[in-house]
Amino acid sequence: MLKTLFNIKFNWLLLILLSIIIRLLFLDLSLFSFLAIVVSIFQFMLLFNAIGSIIPIRYLFGSLMCLQLLLGPVLAYNGLDEFQTGYYKMQIPEYTYFMYVLPAVILFIVGLHIRAGEFEGECIDKVKLSLFVNENKNVPFIFIIVGFVSTIVSSFFSSDLAFVFYLLGGFKFIGVFLLFFSNQKLKPIYLIIVYASIIFSSIASAMFHDLLIWLIFLSAIYAIRYKPSKWLKLIFSFIFLILAVSIQLIKSDYRKSTWKEGDEAGFETLEKTINKKQRKNTLFDINQLAKSNLRINQGAIITNIMRNVPENLAFSNGAELFEIIEAAILPRIIAPHKLEAGDRDFFMKWSGMVISTNTSMGLSSVGDGYVNFGVIGGIVFMFFYGMLFSEILKLFAKFSNNYPLVILFTCLVFYYPIRPDCELQTILGHLFKSCFLLFIIFKIWDRKLRYAYN
Repeated sequence: MLKTLFNIKFNWLLLILLSIIIRLLFLDLSLFSFLAIVVSIFQFMLLFNAIGSIIPIRYLFGSLMCLQLLLGPVLAYNGLDEFQTGYYKMQIPEYTYFMYVLPAVILFIVGLHIRAGEFEGECIDKVKLSLFVNENKNVPFIFIIVGFVSTIVSSFFSSDLAFVFYLLGGFKFIGVFLLFFSNQKLKPIYLIIVYASIIFSSIASAMFHDLLIWLIFLSAIYAIRYKPSKWLKLIFSFIFLILAVSIQLIKSDYRKSTWKEGDEAGFETLEKTINKKQRKNTLFDINQLAKSNLRINQGAIITNIMRNVPENLAFSNGAELFEIIEAAILPRIIAPHKLEAGDRDFFMKWSGMVISTNTSMGLSSVGDGYVNFGVIGGIVFMFFYGMLFSEILKLFAKFSNNYPLVILFTCLVFYYPIRPDCELQTILGHLFKSCFLLFIIFKIWDRKLRYAYN
């Protein structure tokens, strides 16, 4: 129990040393902020250590949850909130916020790991997968082709059908990952084509989260196959961190140029945005840092929810959660009035915030837990919410005995749910629909996708 969370090989001395240094450097930190930072560092270290051994779904869940619900609020409460206004400031005292969110995040992480076994659902059987790929050399290329065709086709449909093709579009990444386990010499051209497509689509839409997540999954698969040294992992982690921070610092101005000012989305506008900020010396100033923190600080929304409920609205006692589950599972033809993805009215009702018609925000799972069950109930909810994801990963582990490539599909199933800032109805909808779609595909092409040497 919890072996994946408290591994004896973990560098506890380094964690203790870092904790002492932070405590000495920042004496004004409250106990809550200090604990939030320590929990976050613990998760980041676990994620770093896992690269090269598993596809770290559970650690990604924990790390992103810590980033947006613990670290972002710590920065806000310790100075950056001064640069925010209105709804985007933390609305309740630090003590009140962390008394709910800190145990909620910790219990969510415990739920993820309490029945994880030996990283069930995250371990790739390299021998079986290599045998499968070498016996079915065309499967990776079929997946890549299906992915590109589905991405194109998805634009011609709306609602549920478009979502199916959107999911199938992710098959191109699975195809590239399969090529890493082939005995044939890996040809970078396929990797370049697939990842160039998401780079171009990210720049065209000014939405970069998918790019960053698929880069993490690519790093995990590469590391499993080639076992890089710790120093190489550190170098790549540093490069990725610089990339992620740079994107956060410029994307607001880039979106303003492309969404509001009419500039054509592309590398030229992106370069112009960067150059403009450099000329004004605003790329790394405190105001820019504060803006960037707003985009990772889901805590600001949580505080609005906690101020609004129960002062203006009574706790839902499960009614709001029922609406969410209905929206996630039932097709619109059966439930025509179910919640929309990024439902603006639903968000404003429970958060008490007023947002523009072009803005999309989510209450988040922690927010939904509070809306339905209050502080204690929300903390308990987060524990079982974490267990839900863990049990689904265990099902992947079970099916991987006959279908070794199915573990790679955890990247496709979980790349959206690991986002703490998204609305719960879309997270659960993605989870349910992607699992159902995979079940149908593996049943239809059972003979082709089944491991033949059991």
